[in-house]
Amino acid sequence: MNPSVSIVILNWNGRKYLDQFLPSILNSTYPNKEIVIIDNASTDDSVNFVENKFPTIKIIRLPVNYGFAKGYNEGLKQVKADYFVLLNSDVEVEPGWIEPCMDLLESNKNIAVCQPKVLQYNNKTLFEYAGACGGWLDRFGYPFAKGRIFDVCEKDEGQYNEAAPVFWASGAAFFIRANQFHEMKGFDEYFFAHQEEIDLCWRLQWAGYLIYCCPQSVVYHVGGGTLPKGNSQKVFLNFRNNLVMLAKNLTGSEVFLKISWRFVLDGVSATKSLFAGQGTYFLAVIRAHVAFLGWLFLKRSASIFPDKRNKKWKGYFPKSVVWKHFIEGKNKFSEIVENKS
Repeated sequence: MNPSVSIVILNWNGRKYLDQFLPSILNSTYPNKEIVIIDNASTDDSVNFVENKFPTIKIIRLPVNYGFAKGYNEGLKQVKADYFVLLNSDVEVEPGWIEPCMDLLESNKNIAVCQPKVLQYNNKTLFEYAGACGGWLDRFGYPFAKGRIFDVCEKDEGQYNEAAPVFWASGAAFFIRANQFHEMKGFDEYFFAHQEEIDLCWRLQWAGYLIYCCPQSVVYHVGGGTLPKGNSQKVFLNFRNNLVMLAKNLTGSEVFLKISWRFVLDGVSATKSLFAGQGTYFLAVIRAHVAFLGWLFLKRSASIFPDKRNKKWKGYFPKSVVWKHFIEGKNKFSEIVENKS
């Protein structure tokens, strides 16, 4: 019998996308599945709309907007399945998108997480910002992906079509074994939103599990592309959470050295933005650094730390992607990480 799969969508005021993309999800051909919507206290008519138009979909109502991390943690307590597929509401899928990922996961019990290839919904020849063909991490904690380096998204020409281990999988379409999600205590709720999936994948790697991209499965993500610099909350969460993630997952002297370098590199980015007239970006970075120091000295107990026993990370780039991209001018994953599948 096929393992049970729960496709779980976290919703907050997303009626437009639910109306647009739920039909493609309902057409998924995998037999042993259910679709669940976790509603993060929406103030629109999302819930009533789904109940009336898609009555077979299970709805879990949360009392407040817990954000991405705690929203999934709380909702998934009420979901029973062998696998969870955490899917953004703005993702279009093809009928057979689940089967390749399940075949891969079932072929190797050590693979805890995998993602499909993620392409842009509005230009289906290009990789999408949020995950592309699997995420990597450089030595200073900057995330990038096969098919996306900072703001540059490559054209998909089949160049990354081999299923391969990566450092992190995209939260836009995130397949995970339910047992491993619970073993890791889920997402770190301190993050609220942004980069919590990278942190979870890093903790899973510390525990000896593998993270994969399965390009034989393809989904199309509307997304936001690169984060708008004027959106101060997104900038704040990304910078703060990235520093928290490094402090949690690095070891020994690496923590002080690499976070010190990150303060310098973040400061350069913020100052450059200030001179470019992007004051909100500058202030958000400063606020993120202050919040990180507050977490470090006052709130560390609010986070989930890994048991650091298996430093055999896949998808880790031991050099600086910032240097490769901004100084050497390299825009493609294959130019930066040479001879890697």
